[in-house]
Amino acid sequence: PDVIIEAQFDDNDAEHGQDHLQDMLTDDIKKLSLDTGEKGKAAGVTGVQRTKQDDGPKVNDPRLLPDEFLQRTAKVVYILEKKHSRAATGFIKLLADRNSELFKRCAMFSPVDHRVPRVYVPLADCPPDFVSKPEAYSQMLFICRIVDWKEDSNFASGQLCKSLGQAGEIEPESEGILTEYGVDFSDFSPEVLECLPQNLPWVISPGELAKRRDLR
Repeated sequence: PDVIIEAQFDDNDAEHGQDHLQDMLTDDIKKLSLDTGEKGKAAGVTGVQRTKQDDGPKVNDPRLLPDEFLQRTAKVVYILEKKHSRAATGFIKLLADRNSELFKRCAMFSPVDHRVPRVYVPLADCPPDFVSKPEAYSQMLFICRIVDWKEDSNFASGQLCKSLGQAGEIEPESEGILTEYGVDFSDFSPEVLECLPQNLPWVISPGELAKRRDLR
C-alpha cells in the first residue's frame, strides 16, 4: 500500500533550508522500510498478517451488527386500502413550453395541497376560452381527479371535474375540502326526509324526556 508521510516543521526548521527537511524525510522512510520488513518476516513465520484495521472486529454479516449501526429498509408489497380520494382542489395554467406537442393537448393543474402531485389535464376539460384568456382563470378553483400516474412521468394524469368558483370565498373553499376528503354533501333523499317528524315544531314528549339523561 502507498505510504503517506506528513512532516510538520516550524519556522526554525524552515531556516535550516530544504536539506534538513529532506534528511528528516529520508530517515522516516528508512524506519518505515525496516518496520515493514520485520513485520513481513513475522508474517512469514506465523502465517498471520495484521494491519491497523485488524485491531477491531470484522463482521461480514450485517445481521450480526448492533441495531444502532443498521438502516432499516422495506418494500411495499400490497396496498390494503386507498385512503385518498384522488380528488384535489387547485388551479389550471398553460404549459411553459408553447412549442411542444403536449402544449396543444394538455394544461397543468397545480393542487393547493402540495402533498398532491401536479397533474396533466386535457384542454378539452378546460373552459373554451382558457387558451386565449388564461389570466381570467388564474384565481379560479377547480376540482381535478387523478386517473393515472406513469412510472416514467414526473406528473400525473387527470380530468377536471368541475369549476368551484373564486379562490378565497367560503362556498368554493368548503366544497373543495369536502370533495377532497370524500364527504357526501349532496341533498338528502326523500326516503331519508320521510324518517323525520312531520308535525312541526317537534318537541320531546315529557315521558321520553324523563327516560333520558339531560346533557344540555
